Amino acid sequence: MAETFKLGEVIEQLAKTIAARKTASPDSSYTASLLAGGPAKCAKKFGEEATELVIAAATETAEQVASEAGDVIYHLLVLLAARNVDVSAVAAALAARAGQSGHAEKASRK
Repeated sequence: MAETFKLGEVIEQLAKTIAARKTASPDSSYTASLLAGGPAKCAKKFGEEATELVIAAATETAEQVASEAGDVIYHLLVLLAARNVDVSAVAAALAARAGQSGHAEKASRK
């Protein structure tokens, strides 16, 4: 039987690992090398990964889409860390929208 993972727990642990890599040597850690490049480098990499997910969603298997989605989530967390945005702030923003129509929420931003 396949192991079941809770997305929130996985994201919280990954965010902690990424935060710990902020002080690591860029030579020894891929995450640290991204963070050393600053928010612009992290944003560029996130954009590349998002594009790969879009292509996979249109043309690849579910397993490949899941893998690319994992890359997107990882690079999003790195980008948030580069901007010093805690993942709990993102959770709060999502929670504030819960129970609200997507159309109504979007209209309220204008």
